[in-house]
Amino acid sequence: MNKAQLIDAIAEKANLTKADAKKALDAFVEATSDALKNGDRVALIGFGSFSVASRSARTGRNPQSGKTIEIPEKKVVKFKPGAELADTI
Repeated sequence: MNKAQLIDAIAEKANLTKADAKKALDAFVEATSDALKNGDRVALIGFGSFSVASRSARTGRNPQSGKTIEIPEKKVVKFKPGAELADTI
């Protein structure tokens, strides 16, 4: 499902116009992004939670040349599904 299809589904299920559904989705994405930038965790009971984790630096291998390379530390977003979502799937 892409963004346009998600907007259509939200509009249909919530009985909103597509423009209002797009605004709601954009607001959710922006609010979630801002919270994660600040190091907060976003938890939606029954759906899941988004959090930021630090992936430590490590040594990797260039698949083309076979040379070892150093992969720097970086922050990544993690999603942990909630019980209701896990049961649904």
